Amino acid sequence: MADQVIQVGVFGGSGFYSLIDDAREVPVGTPYGEPSAPVVVGEIEGRTVGFLPRHGVKHQFPPHSINYRANVWAMKHLGATDLILPCAAGSLQNHVKPGEFVLCDQVVDRTSGRADTFYDGPETTHVSFADPYDEEMREVAVASAKELGIAVHDRGTMVVIQGPRFSSKAESRWFSSLGWEVINMTQYPEVILARELEMAALNISLITDYDVGLEDEPGHEPVSHHAVLEVFQANNAKLRDLLFHLVPRLPLSPDRPALSALEGARF
Repeated sequence: MADQVIQVGVFGGSGFYSLIDDAREVPVGTPYGEPSAPVVVGEIEGRTVGFLPRHGVKHQFPPHSINYRANVWAMKHLGATDLILPCAAGSLQNHVKPGEFVLCDQVVDRTSGRADTFYDGPETTHVSFADPYDEEMREVAVASAKELGIAVHDRGTMVVIQGPRFSSKAESRWFSSLGWEVINMTQYPEVILARELEMAALNISLITDYDVGLEDEPGHEPVSHHAVLEVFQANNAKLRDLLFHLVPRLPLSPDRPALSALEGARF
C-alpha cells in the first residue's frame, strides 16, 4: 500500500515544521475520506518526515469528529513506519506538573462512537494491543528530552475521553483514584489504528493543566480552554526542539512487534 515518501509521521501543525526549508504539501486521498489536511513533507537531518495537523490547519475539527482513519492511513500510504503522536493533555496526579512531558506507555479508552478499526470484515482481525506504544521510540525520546533539559516522565497511563467537553469532578477524581497520570481526547483511536497498519507509535503528552478533579488542591487552577492553550503555546518550542532532536535518532528497527502486528491476527 505504501509509497516510500516518508519514514516518520508526526501529527502536529505548522509550529513543528516551520523550520524545515524544503517543506512541501502532499495531498493524499484515502478510502476513508479526506485527512484533516495535506501532509507536509520535509527532512530533518536527512530523515524524511511527514507532518499532519490532526485538528486541521485552522483547528476546525474537534476531537470527536476527526477523521482518524484517513489521517493514519495517509501516513502509512506515504511510507511511515514510525508515528509520533504529540498532544496537549491534563494531569491527573499532583507529581505530574503543567509544562512537563509524559511519554505514555499505556492507554485507556473512554471514547464512544469513533471509527476505531480498519477491519470491519469479512476477514476477522484481532490485533494485540497489550503494549500500545513502542518501547524503542520511547527510550530514544526519554534520552533526547533529558539531553535537552526537558522535564519528562518516562511512562504513564493516559485515559482518553470523548470530548469536546472536559470531565466532571467526579469523573476526574475517579480516573485519578485509579492511578492514571494523563487525560486527553485524541490518542484513541490514533494509536490502535497505527497498530492495525503495522506502524510503531510514540506518545508525547505536553501537560497543560491539572485536571478538574485536582483543582481544589492548593495552587491548582480550574481547567479552561484558555489556560490549556496558554501553556501549550508557551511550551510548543520545547516540543519542537524535542522532535527535531528525536526524529534523526530513531533506529527504525525492522523487528519491533508493532511492525508485524497482523501476523496471527486473522482468522
